Amino acid sequence: MGSLIGISLASDIIIGLVAIAILILSADQAVKRLVGLAEYFDLSATFMGMTVLSLATSIPELSAHLTASVGILRGTLDYRISSSIVLGANIGSDVVQQTLIMALVVFAAGGLYFRRYFLTKSMLPMIATTLMCIILGLDGVYSRLDGAILVGSFIGYTYFLYRDERKYFKPEVAIDESREGPQSGREALVYALIALGAMALTILSAQVVLEVTELIVHATGVGGSLIGVVTLGIASAMPELMTAISGIRNKEQGVSLGTLIGSNITNPLLAIGGGALVSTYWVPRPLVMWDLPWETITGAILWAILWFRGGKLTKRWAFYLIFLYIFYITFRILFFAID
Repeated sequence: MGSLIGISLASDIIIGLVAIAILILSADQAVKRLVGLAEYFDLSATFMGMTVLSLATSIPELSAHLTASVGILRGTLDYRISSSIVLGANIGSDVVQQTLIMALVVFAAGGLYFRRYFLTKSMLPMIATTLMCIILGLDGVYSRLDGAILVGSFIGYTYFLYRDERKYFKPEVAIDESREGPQSGREALVYALIALGAMALTILSAQVVLEVTELIVHATGVGGSLIGVVTLGIASAMPELMTAISGIRNKEQGVSLGTLIGSNITNPLLAIGGGALVSTYWVPRPLVMWDLPWETITGAILWAILWFRGGKLTKRWAFYLIFLYIFYITFRILFFAID
């Protein structure tokens, strides 16, 4: 594949689109297998969404950050361009999930209901993680210390969720044989192996996407973070959309809500933090001047709507979420196109 990249801008774009498609499909397969494993081990729907599924659906972002960081260390990827691409894709994915994808899930479900406890233990930490990324990125760099702070916060929050799960969740005694997923330890092992293979394919496709995007940035002069926000951010959010819709179809709103909110905690803390631990990142100005503040604002608006409406999100409010995304992306293109 590497020998095909760089022949022409048109061919690079085609290769990049194919790689994005492979990334989405392979991530989707990994998600499905990990969902089955979570059910096999009797995890509650909300906990599964907040932890296992948020990690699984964040595979595109995690893979992109790992690939970029290793490439930066090896000198095969440009430090500034690669940093701006993966950071833009990460934050862009989060904004898409909080607005556009949340709205689509509301339309699919006919409405969503959030318990106040969920708003406190999940949505407030989501907003707090974005504020942490703003503060740590004000100096223009995510250092290894910053990465340690972010990853440490993720570990601490996951431990809190685990303790909360063990305290309140009571698993069913009988196993539902009609459910999808492994029914035995051997099938669980097969699921795990397939998930690992799909994740490996996701990482390889992420490498191609990063190389192609870097070439497009050089050829067009468009900011890497803008390309990350507009294209890779939407593509990276597809696993969350598919998983959330699947949760609605199976009458498991906890899966949908946990995945969307949990992923917006995993992406900033583990993806950005892990990448910063490996190579450090250059933080483009639009990220801290517009993307991260807007992610914080949209998260706060969503929280306020739910808190003062008793946790109910109807189709009418979904239209407002779509408007917020359109405003965000339009302003980004018009005023923050260059890093």
